[in-house]
Parts: sequence; C-alpha cells; structure tokens
Amino acid sequence: MLFKGSRDLIPLYALYALLFAEHGLNTAQISSLLALWSITAFVLEVPSGGWADTVSRRGLLILSGVLVLGAFTLWTVAPSYPGFAIGFVLWGVSSALESGTFEALIYDDLVARDEPAVYPRIMGYARAAAEAAVVVAILAATPLYAVGGYALVGWSSVAIAALHVLVAVSLPSAPKAASVDDLTDDAPDAVAVVPGHPVVPGDGRAPAAGERIGVRTSAFAPAMRVLLTRYLTMLRTGVGEAIRVRRVRNGVLLGALLFGITAYDEYFALLAQSAGAPTVVVPLLVGLTVVGSLTGSLLAGHTARLSARTIAAAVAVGGLLFIGGSLISGLATDRPAAVYLLTGIGFTAIGIGYGVVLNAEVVAESRLQDAIEGPARATVTSVSGLLSEVVSLVIFGFVALATIRLSMATTLALLGLVMLAIAALTPAWLPPPVVRSAAGQR
Repeated sequence: MLFKGSRDLIPLYALYALLFAEHGLNTAQISSLLALWSITAFVLEVPSGGWADTVSRRGLLILSGVLVLGAFTLWTVAPSYPGFAIGFVLWGVSSALESGTFEALIYDDLVARDEPAVYPRIMGYARAAAEAAVVVAILAATPLYAVGGYALVGWSSVAIAALHVLVAVSLPSAPKAASVDDLTDDAPDAVAVVPGHPVVPGDGRAPAAGERIGVRTSAFAPAMRVLLTRYLTMLRTGVGEAIRVRRVRNGVLLGALLFGITAYDEYFALLAQSAGAPTVVVPLLVGLTVVGSLTGSLLAGHTARLSARTIAAAVAVGGLLFIGGSLISGLATDRPAAVYLLTGIGFTAIGIGYGVVLNAEVVAESRLQDAIEGPARATVTSVSGLLSEVVSLVIFGFVALATIRLSMATTLALLGLVMLAIAALTPAWLPPPVVRSAAGQR
C-alpha cells in the first residue's frame, strides 16, 4: 500500500493539464501529449510484462520509479512542449514497467502464503491507498500553488517521486507461483505444458489443441541467450493464454475497457475550468472525484463475489450519474453566480460514477488473476494493460476532435454513454468467481 500510495502522492496530478495550458498549449496539443504517453505505454506494455515474468519484478518496479522521477523533474526544469513530451515518454515507459508487474508480485506472494482469496481486498486497499494519496496531493496542490505557483508544485512532486523510488527499493522479492525456470531447468530438454493454450516455439504457426510449449537450453549456452530464450518463452506463453483461453480473454477485454475508459479523468480539471471555477478551486473539485474512486476501491473486497449482472447494473447507474454530473457542471458556464453549487453537485455525481467503474475494474482484474493458469501471469495482465491503452488513445483522440465543436461538458457526457455499453457487455465477459477450499485451493 505504501508503494501505491507514494507513487500517486503527486501534487502535479491536480494541475498538470493547467500547467500545459499556462505554457500556451491548447486542448488538441494537450491531447497529443496524453496520446504520446499512451502510445509509449502501448508499445512497451506486453514486452515489459514478459520481462516481469523473467527477471526481478522488484528491479523493474525500482526502474519504473526512477523513470517517473525523471519525468516530473523534466517538467519542472523545462516546462515546454518538448519537455512535456519527453517527460510523458519517460512516464509511459514507467507505467508499462509497473503495469502487471505489481499485480503479479502481489498475487504470487499470496499464492505462496495460500491466501489468494484475499487478493481483491488487498488490491482494493492498495488502490484506495493510491486514491487517498491523490486526494492528499490534490488538496496540497491548492496551498502549494498559492504560495509558490507551479514551480513549488513541481518540485514537491519531484521530492515525492524520489521517496517512491526508496519505497520500491524496500519491496520484497516475492516468489513466483510459477517460474520461468520451471519451463527450462528441470532437465536439459525440459518441456512444460501450459493448460489449454500451448505453443511450439519457432514453428511460426498457431498451435493446435494439446500441443506443448518446449524450450531447450544448453548448460553451456551464454547467459544472455538463456535469458532471451526464457523471456521469449514467457512472452509467447502469456500472449497465447490471453488469446486462446476464453474466460481469460473475456477478463482481459473487460478489464481493458473498464480501466481504459477512466482516461476521461485527465479532463476533469479542464471541465472545472471551462465551467468557470477559479484555479485554486479546481483541485478541490477534482478531489471530489478522487473521493469517489477511493470509496469504490475500498469496497472492492465486499463486492468481489457479486454476480456479473449486479456489477453490470452498478456500472450502468454509474454511467448515468457520470453523464448527469458532466452536464450539470456544464450548466455553470453560463451561470457564474451558481458556479460553486452546480460544479459541486456535478463533480459529486461524476465522482460516484467514477468510483463505481473503478470498483468494477478491481473486481474484474481480480477475477482475471484467478482465471490465469499458466506461468506468465504478468504478461497476461500486461495484455489487458495494452488494450486499455488502446481504449485510452481512442478517448484522447475523441476528445481532441469533439472539443473542436462541443463543450468539454458535452464531450464527457458522450463518454458516459460508453460506460453504459460496457455495462451491457459485463454479464457475458466478467469471469465467474473461483470457488476455493478452506486451504485456499481452487
């Protein structure tokens, strides 16, 4: 929880969209930066998942922290479009390294303790810690900005990012529930089976049912060649499971939609500003949405075993609240006397809808972890992360185009309709809960 919390205790989160605007960037340019961020994470998402199944997950998380530290430092010392762009590339690489790696580390640690059933609750608490950190950071952004402007907000964020690196260094190296060594080290010609979706490396064709994935390693092979062979094995195994095993594939797709749609939170500050809220009030309004997401994350342990139809209904209600909140906030644009009332009501509704979606996302991600049976857990999770980046890119592109003609409030309301579509897919795509014995076994 400290790892997740320290990663998101960043005051810049509340104001970086406004920081970009302050330095002359328009909505289309800001969207292009966000798209660059997503493209970087998109390209590296699955490859980084393969490395997380091959090398030290803690090492990758430390590197991830160093890169995000570099991003915020660059934004603070070189606040320009090129500086912002390079910073987003660093952040994108960092996100790809962290995505899937942390979840796999936690799940495998719980498997080693025979406690996988508590994963939804633990991840809910971890997400809640992150959201609580965001709330604190957003609230801190107001006095920091009032005292020292964007410079103080930026350097405070750099300091917290440095603390996050230290926390990453302190993480334990949890044992993998299934190691890549299991595929290669049992015998010189060891061959491992991945249930339901095996492949034969190097044959260049789709596998048939019942085939096996095999990797031959020589005791005299150079270390890097062995490492690369292991990496490619894990990468192929994880991608194969994500594509061929139906319940895993459905979980990957649903998780990607639920997480990807939350890219709309990048525009909450701009919505508040376009509604007429003063800059010092914007972090408070954004904080309302974070309170909603925090609450949703905390409740994940209680909603983990709800039926797919119940979760779908909740997402639908959340979508309606999101649409209504966006439109109500937009009404303040022409009613400056009621700006605090309308934005307060609107952002409260948005926060509730946002929290419902994040709660459903935590549940979907935990069901996906339960559904994974092969050894490449981080790779499978990264496939979902990759697809979520695709959804995010679509969101950024849509907002960039839609705001040419439409207000930010109307644009976000239209994105709320997507939440309704996701709710319709949830009953069919959410993997069923796993029934475990008292010992925690399936």
